[in-house]
Amino acid sequence: MAHHTGSCHCGAVCFAADTEITQALSCNCSICHKRGSLLSFMPAASFTLQQGEAALTDYQFNKGIIHHLFCSTCGILPFARGAMPDGTPMVALNLRCVDGLDLKTLPVVEYDGASA
Repeated sequence: MAHHTGSCHCGAVCFAADTEITQALSCNCSICHKRGSLLSFMPAASFTLQQGEAALTDYQFNKGIIHHLFCSTCGILPFARGAMPDGTPMVALNLRCVDGLDLKTLPVVEYDGASA
């Protein structure tokens, strides 16, 4: 497992993730399209929020099953929380918030969330 760290823009929300990041998912649903996130999904147990729980604001829409968590200071969404189809808690990490990750080296998988 690789160890990654990251944060929102202002640094109020910091995280660590122990996961292999081998690809980025680009979703075209209404929020991902406007936000421009590239995502990587992992079990919630692989993710640690190091600081900033109180700075997070939760936004839900559509079916209300994903908690889109963004920093109330700078507005950046470093991650979201939800569940995999089998009910396992998961985190969707915004790869644009991961320190030192070269996004150009990752294949991007397109997901048609607009039709889901």
